[in-house]
Amino acid sequence: MSEPLFTLGHVVATLGALKALSEHEVLPTNLIHRHVTGDWGDLCKEDKEQNVTGIVHGLRIFSSYQISTDTKIWIITEADRSSTTLLMPGEY
Repeated sequence: MSEPLFTLGHVVATLGALKALSEHEVLPTNLIHRHVTGDWGDLCKEDKEQNVTGIVHGLRIFSSYQISTDTKIWIITEADRSSTTLLMPGEY
């Protein structure tokens, strides 16, 4: 099991994200674990590099996970590490 790379703060989720995760039988804890251990999902190289910079310099950390052909979940940890939010892209 990989070690966390940063703190998450309070973990919250939107109703839309919780509904989508439930419908697709995806445990939110699995995505949160991927996020905090550096598996940022479906991001381009530049966005992944930005997350590494974010860890070092205390900036926002962003992950994107395609959980079905038409459903994506985003996870965002705030720069101050006060909170991490699971949400649908349309809820941003």
